[in-house]
Amino acid sequence: MSPETVRDAMVPEPTTLAAGASAQEAGQSFADTAEVRAIFVTEEGGRLLGVVTRKTLVREVVAAGREPGAVTLREIAEPPNFTLAAGLALEGAFRFLEEQDLERVPVVEEDGRLVGVLSRAVVQRRLAEDEPSEGEPEAGSLVL
Repeated sequence: MSPETVRDAMVPEPTTLAAGASAQEAGQSFADTAEVRAIFVTEEGGRLLGVVTRKTLVREVVAAGREPGAVTLREIAEPPNFTLAAGLALEGAFRFLEEQDLERVPVVEEDGRLVGVLSRAVVQRRLAEDEPSEGEPEAGSLVL
């Protein structure tokens, strides 16, 4: 069995809006779904441009006194600090998330196209499920 990759554990199809969408549209997405923590802003072909959070909307639009319907996400999207390749080994990705103290990171293909999001909590659960229980032999170990 081959080692698991980021693609195996990522959440596919995260919430996205086009770069030309308005800040008002982003606000509506947040209002419609409480679970949405970030909106990924994509360019043509699904290439990741950046991320917009509730905090971004407040800082860049509301506090700045800008008209939400006139501000495009292209103007306010923050480039992601990190992305992960879909083919990266899951254990390596988990170590990276731990070292950088990241909760979630966008997953991209080689061409920069957004394909999912990797959550540290999901990876922790997934790796814990793969560990043998105490007293249970590891796969491939010899029990005499």
